[in-house]
Amino acid sequence: MARKQSTKKQNIKKQGTKKQDIKVSVKPKVKKPARIPLRKKKIQEMRKKLIAQRKALLTEAVEALNELPGQTAFPDLGDQATAEIDRNFMLKLRGRERKLLKKIEDAIERIDQDVFGICDKCGEEIDIRRLEARPVTTMCIECKTQEEEEEKLREK
Repeated sequence: MARKQSTKKQNIKKQGTKKQDIKVSVKPKVKKPARIPLRKKKIQEMRKKLIAQRKALLTEAVEALNELPGQTAFPDLGDQATAEIDRNFMLKLRGRERKLLKKIEDAIERIDQDVFGICDKCGEEIDIRRLEARPVTTMCIECKTQEEEEEKLREK
């Protein structure tokens, strides 16, 4: 019987030490700031670059309008032709910049509407590397390649 009592005491001691060893600690949950996914972060960086590019284009356009030579008559026909070619070239550049400005504004609007980086043709996400290279794009590389191939076939 002495043996049974000592085993009971050992069991009680074991149980006692287990209860003492187990400590329940409740740590208050601290809200960590929400992490912005890498893609969204890069898109926001692109938005800033697009806004800066739009501002630069608008500034250049105002300067170009102020510096655009008017219709001037030169005594030499060669000088007059050169001036006309320069003027037409400047106007052509401004036309391209105007189209680019429209694309930039559309891209900024798509970012604000949270549809930026989605292919207009297939609806898939456009690879971030393509967006970084050409932020005004509206198609993924596969759809754009297919469109260009179709254009080549129509031209022939």
